[in-house]
Amino acid sequence: MSHPLYIAFIWHQHQPLYKSTKGEYRLPWARLHGTKDYLDLILILEKYPQLHQTVNLVPSLILQIEDYIAGTAIDPYLAVALTPETQLSLEQKNFIIEHFFDGNHHTLIDPHPRYAQLYHQSQEKGEQWCLQNWQARDYGDLLAWHNLVWIDPLFWDDPQIAGWLRRGKDFTVEDRQGIYCKQQEILGRIIPKHRQMQEMGQLEITTTPYTHPILPLLADTHAGRVAVPNMALPKHRFQWPEDIPRHLHKAKAIYRERFERNPRGLWPSEQSVSPAVLPYIAREGFKWICSDEAVLGWSLDRFFHRDEGGNLYDPEVLYRPYRLETPYGDVAIAFRDHRLSDLIGFTYSAMSPQDAAEDLVGHLQAIANSRRDDQHEPWLVTIALDGENCWEFYQQDGLPFLNNLYQRLSQQQNLELVTVSEFLTKYPPTQTIPLEKLHSGSWVDGSFTTWIGDPVKNRAWDLLYEARKTLDRHPEATEEKNPRAWEALYAAEGSDWFWWFGEGHSSNQDAMFDRLFREHLIEIYEALGEPVPESLKEEVERHDIHGDRLPSSFIHPIIDGFGDEQDWDKAGLVEIGGARGTMHQSSTVQRLFYGLDHLNFYLRLDFKSGIDLFKELPSELHLLWFYPGILMCNNPAPLPELLDIEPLNYGFHHHLGINLRSGEIWLDEAGEYQEWHRRKCNACMALNECLELAIPWHDLNIHPDYPIRMVGVLTDEGKFSGHIPESRLISVNSP
Repeated sequence: MSHPLYIAFIWHQHQPLYKSTKGEYRLPWARLHGTKDYLDLILILEKYPQLHQTVNLVPSLILQIEDYIAGTAIDPYLAVALTPETQLSLEQKNFIIEHFFDGNHHTLIDPHPRYAQLYHQSQEKGEQWCLQNWQARDYGDLLAWHNLVWIDPLFWDDPQIAGWLRRGKDFTVEDRQGIYCKQQEILGRIIPKHRQMQEMGQLEITTTPYTHPILPLLADTHAGRVAVPNMALPKHRFQWPEDIPRHLHKAKAIYRERFERNPRGLWPSEQSVSPAVLPYIAREGFKWICSDEAVLGWSLDRFFHRDEGGNLYDPEVLYRPYRLETPYGDVAIAFRDHRLSDLIGFTYSAMSPQDAAEDLVGHLQAIANSRRDDQHEPWLVTIALDGENCWEFYQQDGLPFLNNLYQRLSQQQNLELVTVSEFLTKYPPTQTIPLEKLHSGSWVDGSFTTWIGDPVKNRAWDLLYEARKTLDRHPEATEEKNPRAWEALYAAEGSDWFWWFGEGHSSNQDAMFDRLFREHLIEIYEALGEPVPESLKEEVERHDIHGDRLPSSFIHPIIDGFGDEQDWDKAGLVEIGGARGTMHQSSTVQRLFYGLDHLNFYLRLDFKSGIDLFKELPSELHLLWFYPGILMCNNPAPLPELLDIEPLNYGFHHHLGINLRSGEIWLDEAGEYQEWHRRKCNACMALNECLELAIPWHDLNIHPDYPIRMVGVLTDEGKFSGHIPESRLISVNSP
């Protein structure tokens, strides 16, 4: 009898510890994500009882939710929202204008006319205009709307919430107090509902080390060199493996108190694993963990390749759990399908809910149909991702997508959704990865470069090292006798601070993350009666430096030629005009943005202020690109009068031409004998305040993870006008 294709969804619910050492909450995201993302996710699932899933609740998130329920957590956003609008200070008004539009404006702001009106006033007329012209009612409405839109649409049928939404304006402080009470009601249902659904068997709840630290780096920061041998490391080698069982034990105790059972599964923070941490996990009694397919590839000395449809060539290797043997017993490990997880996390929000759900089910059916008749063992496809942040970019916070997906999955006879423990109980792993062969890495590229190796990240590790060494010099300061010092240490060991430091990630709250990290370290010294180092009184990183950057995440811009900054804030950026060489000091192009998702490659050009785009721009833009290391035809660019300089004299495989006057777009592909062949092109372009372009990957007919190098050439009436960027190629990989 053939098995169905088993599918394990694992949703990771996590927020950093926003609580300062003085008990003050610095940021609101545990509260706001609590009302928008945690409860509704499982309430939607509850309507489909045959579908089972796994949810990971990080201990530090649980504790913050409970503080809000108890009324002991007041963050700055909440404090100002509960202030009468007529009593707001100038400082508070500045804070409101700067931060109360936080959120994706396409999905959270634009659908609500009054909120959208205030947002577009702030964007088009500026902060100073708002300060000079807004009345008390404007601030009152903005404070109310920011809190209302962070309540999930699933709860909008509540009579009070529905009434506020219908009214839309003229909110009072009493209204905002009522909205906060609704938030507390929703927060109060999160843990009991998870417990109930676990007891009924539809959910499995897992946990994470206490404050979400990267265990391999606590054991030894030299673990960073396993994946990146030449990684620049901090000055001091951080090695405190004795902190690992502390984080695990505290996580298990918090779980047991809330769910009245021991957890079976552990989501290692950032899905980071190494041979050094596995014995601690097994000794604490955890039965299974999860990580990323890149970690499996490194562990087996093989890497996963996909066809042009994104389907694995060797699916039987990934779609199975493995056994890890430790001195304290076996631990099973499941590896997620990185691409399917990223489709939900980064791409499907840009598609219609119906198309996105159909696409995912289609991928799962393709996996099910790829199993050969002689393959008798059941397959487990693990889809594991962040369970909160992506929904901000979906219609109605993901409700239509999830309903479409679950309805389709309920109708598939050969697809079965299970919890990880359900599968492992029926089908224990039959393949073993020797412990010493387990790769040291995370769910980001199978390495730790997101958290260590950058100069700023390394500086933070050195600050943590000095504080930890100071605590180590105080053997009398046990957890029982000095819990204040230890709690501060646990908070500082969390992964999130290192995520935001240095290159790779940035947010509107970088300076606050910097401050919180240093506050936790300062608390260690103060709790021990030690002098606070001067280094902790200065920012770890300057937060006012701007310049070129690499893409930090997938993007999904609306191609309308207006360059919405929120659409492009995770894109790569190259500063051009006046910043790169003599040619570009007079360039009409000032900045180049680039990025991608699973559907398209995106490009945006910003032009010199004040020029007439339809008269002063060169008449054509040509994009030329090739794929280094891939065997295929590459020809000289099909453009006259190109300079014989790098990279213009390279061979290229694709050429996309755009007539900036007429809007005509064409795509050519290199063939034999230096011939170019016209290909079907579905690229989308818009030219208004800037140029925005989306090029479907499907048009290029290339495989996933191909390396891509690109340069742009401007021509005017057939004559070479310049190239961008001047000093390098745009470099990305297809998803």
